[in-house]
Amino acid sequence: MRLFRSYHTESDEELMRLLQRGEEQALVHLYERYNIKLLRYFHRMLWRDETRAQDFLQDLFIKVIEQPGRFNVNLKFSTWLYSIAHNMCKNEYRKQKLRPMVTSSELNAGVQLIPETIDNVKFRSELEIVLDSLDEDDKAAFVMRYEMEMTVKDIASTLNLPEGSVKSKLFYIRKKLSERLQVFNPLKSNAL
Repeated sequence: MRLFRSYHTESDEELMRLLQRGEEQALVHLYERYNIKLLRYFHRMLWRDETRAQDFLQDLFIKVIEQPGRFNVNLKFSTWLYSIAHNMCKNEYRKQKLRPMVTSSELNAGVQLIPETIDNVKFRSELEIVLDSLDEDDKAAFVMRYEMEMTVKDIASTLNLPEGSVKSKLFYIRKKLSERLQVFNPLKSNAL
């Protein structure tokens, strides 16, 4: 029997096996591996609300520690974890449909712009508006692919969709973004 376990070298799936056996230290290492990525995911998916993103991150890991047996150790941990995060966001979207939303301009009120970054700020602002106009699965696919750098296969598994559907979603999202953000493309702007 080993007296010292190096959790750093264990796979995510092995850490979940250990957590299922009661080794709570395994959760600390899973949290260290995923907290920043998941915080960014929640931040993007939840209207850039830092407090809400932090709350969702904590709630997610509470779910993991309260019911580690729900994880099938023969599956990929990251896909399972992002599936839970995605479902949490979908539930929040349903709740928000019943409440008025804070507009993007209200969220950005008071932000001071540095002249050299105005175009970048305008671009980011317009990008946020376009992304917020997407349905939740499309927005999640975009964030998972281009911000979380997940593979199409992992996104498909997380969203419970065929890989071809995810590829198609990403193609149409890029097309929509290209159309809505063409004013920021110097090659197209100069042609006008």
